[in-house]
Parts: sequence; C-alpha cells; structure tokens
Amino acid sequence: MSTVKSTENAFENIPSIKAKTLRINLNPNIYGTFAEIGAGQETARQFFRAGGASGTIAKAMSAYDKSFSDAIYGVEQDGRYVTQPRLKRMLAHEMKLVEERITRENNPDYLFFSFANTVATIDFSKRYKGHGWVGIRFQLDPKQKEYDEIVLHIRFKQNEARLQQETLGTLGVNLIYGAFFKYHKPKKLLKYLYDHIDRDTIEIDMVNFTGPHFKDVDNRLMSLQLIRNDMTDAVMFGPDGHNLLPAAVLYKKNILALRGSFRPVTKVNMDMFQKSYDIFVREQTVEYENTIVVFEITLSNLKASGEIDEQDFMDRAELLSSLGHTVLISNFKEYYKLVEYFNNYTKAKIGITMGVNNLVDVFDEKYYRHLSGGILEAFGKLFFKDLKVYLYPMKDAETGQVMTSNNVKVHPRMKELYKFFKYNGKVMDIIDYDPDIMHIFSREVLRRITSGEDGWEEMLPEGIAEMIKEKQLFAKKALPEKEKEEA
Repeated sequence: MSTVKSTENAFENIPSIKAKTLRINLNPNIYGTFAEIGAGQETARQFFRAGGASGTIAKAMSAYDKSFSDAIYGVEQDGRYVTQPRLKRMLAHEMKLVEERITRENNPDYLFFSFANTVATIDFSKRYKGHGWVGIRFQLDPKQKEYDEIVLHIRFKQNEARLQQETLGTLGVNLIYGAFFKYHKPKKLLKYLYDHIDRDTIEIDMVNFTGPHFKDVDNRLMSLQLIRNDMTDAVMFGPDGHNLLPAAVLYKKNILALRGSFRPVTKVNMDMFQKSYDIFVREQTVEYENTIVVFEITLSNLKASGEIDEQDFMDRAELLSSLGHTVLISNFKEYYKLVEYFNNYTKAKIGITMGVNNLVDVFDEKYYRHLSGGILEAFGKLFFKDLKVYLYPMKDAETGQVMTSNNVKVHPRMKELYKFFKYNGKVMDIIDYDPDIMHIFSREVLRRITSGEDGWEEMLPEGIAEMIKEKQLFAKKALPEKEKEEA
C-alpha cells in the first residue's frame, strides 16, 4: 500500500496552496527536485515560502542560459526549447541524479520525484501570450521500479509575465499535490489543477498519464475531460490512441477536416474523405507532404440525452483510430469556429468536407444570432483566405434526385449570398462519388445495430463490422432522439 494514500483523509478538505505545499513538505518521505526554465522558479518558491522544505527539496534550479541548459539536458537540434521532448529529458535527467546521489540504504522509504517545466511567457509585442510544458515523474511506493508520469501542455491568456509566472507556480503546486494525493482519481486530479486559478487565465490543451498507477487510464478520455471542464476548446489524438498537441500537429500544415458523428463510421464517410482528399492534394498551393487530414467530432455530437456518453465516445474513436485517422474533439458547434481555430496555427490551405444537408445548415441564420454581425460576420471568418468546401452530394429519399451545389435549397434570403460563394469557387462538388452507397446513413446503421437487425455490415468499411461485433460496440446504446446525420 502506498505510504502516501494512507494519510489522505485527514487532509481531504484543505483548500489553500499553502496547505498543499505544507502537506507535501511535512511528509517525511516525499523527496525530489525542481527544474524550471523560462518563468522563474515559481513552483519551488511556493514550497520554500510554506516552510519545512528542507526535507522535500533536494535541488531547485533554473538553467536559463542556453549554453548551460544544453550542457545539462543536451542540445536541441531544431533550436526549440519549449517542447515535450525537452521536458521529458529534464524529468529523466533530474530523476537519474536523485537516484545516483540518494542511497536507498539510508533512505528506504523515500518517494522520489522530479518536477520540471519549460516555458515561454508573453513577449514584449503582446502578440504571443506564451505557452509551456509542465510535468512530474514520481513514485508512490519506494519499491516501485517504473515511475509514474503526468505531462501537461499549457497556454497562457494573461497579458503580464508576472501574472503568468504566479499562475504557473500555483499550477505546479496543484500538479505535484495531485500526483501524490489524487493519483487514484485522475479525472478529479485534472479538475484540481485549477484550484485557485481562474479558468480564463490559462488553458490546458494536452495531458498524458503514464506509468504503473495509470495503466488503466485512457488518455483519450482524459482529453475529453479537458473539454468538459472548459480547460480547452479542442483536443487531438492519433491512431495509436496517444494524445497529441494540436498546435504541433497543425502548425503550418494544409488541413482537410471532416466533421461527423461517425456513429459508426460508414462507407460514405470514407468515400467523402478519399474523394475530397484526392481533390485537395491536387490544389495548386497544397503540398502533399505537408498535409494532414482531421476527423472532427463536436462535443454536441458526443451527447446522448443531454449527457456525454464516454463509452460511446470511445467506441467511435476506436473505430476511426483503427482506420489510421487522427481525431479532433472540439466544442465548436459552428463551422466558422473550427476554421478560426485552424487559422491560429496555419496560414496554409484549409478544406472542409461536408454533405449537402450540412451546407444548408451553414446558410441558416438562426445559428448566428448571437453574433453582432450575424451570418455575414460568421462567413467572414468561415471563408477566410484560402478555405474551400468540398461538397458531397445527397440523394433525396422521396424524389430520388441527387442534390449538389447546383440545386441545393437554401433559405430564399440566403440565395444571393450562397451564389456569391458558389461562383467565387468557395464550394466545389465531389463528382466522382460512389452512387451505390448514397443510401447509407449512420443513424440507420446504428438503429440496426442497437435493434439487433441484420444487413448493416456491408454499409461499413472493411474490418469495422468485425470490430463492432467482437467488442460489442454500440450494442447497448440507445439512439438519441435527435442526432444530425453528418454524411
């Protein structure tokens, strides 16, 4: 049993940062190092100020000068110091020193940790608010051979470096405290990171838990918590299930995005992807090697009966990952917000693949009443610079007519606005679609799965039906009363 967890109950309701640091300082077994680069030694300062730090802090340091930092942690070949690899090298290096310099014979009950951050605070121009990586490597049992680790990426929102430094110090305390005393409740640990921090001062847009005590933690679900807790607007993970930093993945990339419920992913979804991708990479300004495809699910599409169904989310994510795709989860209900988000990271070409029914919704004024400029303001953001919509046709179930950009029915007041974007090449039809699969809709596939009917298997990409049956995905999920069909 962990020597830490046994003392938890007595301190369960201690709220202050000082109380958190004291609890750690007064624990005779918690012992480690602080290495902070770029924003002062704000976390270590909190522990020194609380008192009793001599039994906790083996070393606190800042290697600001690049030459000194390189001598300690190695040279960065790309010249970038605020990166996840840099943070991980810092954590590993400092932990190795603790192991080498503190003998187990004399300190058999010590719980080692190394805390580190590498941060860039706001610059003089105030254009770049700053960001950083924060992490802790630690053990909860002195006999533990493999260390646990929590790594975060943060973005500052405050306009003064001093305020950012103070916020970083508080966050560091919350992380260390959570690692030792809330590790068994990772979802709550994430919430506690904002203790004594206003949500609008800092954003956490990536988190990864690794190690023996987190072997059952699915980091994709932890990503979902970041959005649910209003810690960030969007999170991303790769086909391997590991969380990715959106800024790093999207930086200066050509982006093709497909929004959908993917409940489940169908042959239509894959046809939309492949056909629009073939067009996208042939665009004059698009470089094949510098292009990423993102399958995006909005938070509203993760809800069933008003609540987010986490298992249902995992079912969708697992299927998309098995097909080798990168997934973005966002809280962007409107398309223009998604495009605004992409524009934060790239000025290259952006493409959005959507079905005809989705395009009709885009031209519905009711979605933009909260904007002072209404639909014109939204469209100014949506069709910013190089954006293009790749439109997948839809077959009218009653008439059999194939709906394209040429005969789509938008509200009469929107006709002239639609014509403007259509004739300026902002909307392009996908013409080489597969007509034999136009009858497939995710909602019908899901209905058949949940009701135990046959005949849905051939509607899905190869291998997906087998996965759904083998793992009984969606089997016990009721179909929401209203879920928009995205294909």
